Amino acid sequence: MERETPEPAAPATFLRGEEGASPDSARARFDRMIRRVQAEVCAELEAVEGGASDGGGGGALFREDAWTRPGGGGGISRVLQGGRVFEKAAVNVSVVYGVMPPEAYRAARPEAAAAAGGEKDGPVPFFAAGVSSVIHPVNPFAPTMHFNYRYFETEAPEDAPGAPRQWWFGGGTDLTPSYIIEEDVRHFHSVQKQTCDKFDSSFYPRFKKWCDEYFYIKHRGERRGVGGIFFDDLNDYDQETLLQFATECADSVLPAYVPIIERRKDIPFTEEHKAWQQLRRGL
Repeated sequence: MERETPEPAAPATFLRGEEGASPDSARARFDRMIRRVQAEVCAELEAVEGGASDGGGGGALFREDAWTRPGGGGGISRVLQGGRVFEKAAVNVSVVYGVMPPEAYRAARPEAAAAAGGEKDGPVPFFAAGVSSVIHPVNPFAPTMHFNYRYFETEAPEDAPGAPRQWWFGGGTDLTPSYIIEEDVRHFHSVQKQTCDKFDSSFYPRFKKWCDEYFYIKHRGERRGVGGIFFDDLNDYDQETLLQFATECADSVLPAYVPIIERRKDIPFTEEHKAWQQLRRGL
């Protein structure tokens, strides 16, 4: 992996030159989407916090670090700490160019390896981009939220030029309260369902079940929080549909979460409530 180079400010794009000049490609559109979502989520959390985004002042703000890699790619990490509403929040984006070992490619995409027609396996160049976030509120009655949306694409293996390019989407959004409040759970899941139903009525039950199973904590014998949606290796629809779906999911983060925070951020709590919150976060 190439050494990361810190940057004083994030560049307009992390795509390689020829790809940045192709604004309609899936790579370019996903890159723009994750940058936009990062900016919008950070601005809204700062507004809830009472920071500069809403002109109120006094709240904690996100600090940004950006980096690039010589061969293309890079990332932006934004972190808010010690706020009045949010104890800690991170919203990060990254774009990666790399080479996947042939064994990993065969394991991840057996149908693609078969399509190579028995050609000798070689290293597989890949592209990956994503936005990810964890948000921890101060108030024990306000839930933690995680979200992550990503796009992955491979070129043909170097020793199998006839193999097709492969692509898939992944991600999800889930809620982890310390104290379960039914109103909040219903609201959160209703937003996930509304988003999924725009594309396929089977998506919500399918991806809700996937989330419950993926985030099962064996040593606790329970799911992480109250679930949400999760999907991976998704390429069973056309690329345009799934790009729009991933975008809608990322855009649903704020309407799913911010109303809950607004309702719970000022509820009085005790040291015992806080201790329970920290226990739930730590195990």
